[in-house]
Amino acid sequence: MMDTANKAPIQLTATAVEIVKQLLQGNTEAPYLRVGVKGGGCSGVAYMLGFDAIMEDDDLFDVAGVPVIMKKAHGMYLMGMEIDYQQGSDATGFVFRQPGS
Repeated sequence: MMDTANKAPIQLTATAVEIVKQLLQGNTEAPYLRVGVKGGGCSGVAYMLGFDAIMEDDDLFDVAGVPVIMKKAHGMYLMGMEIDYQQGSDATGFVFRQPGS
């Protein structure tokens, strides 16, 4: 089977996919999962996750059935990143992980 879509720079774990699909359900205003970075400088890069509409300078990826958008310039910062959803006693939410680190 030919894969015509660009390979997404990020991966979503099964749990993250499940949660995102629930959150996206019925969301017509912002039907895409936006993954991005902000900052840089001495504090490093902060990762962002949210729901948004697609814009002209976005790349669109299908990650396990989730429509993911990101600014073209952000791809290099997100390359290889895995996004998980954790439900723990101390913290619940999405976590960015660089595999192997």
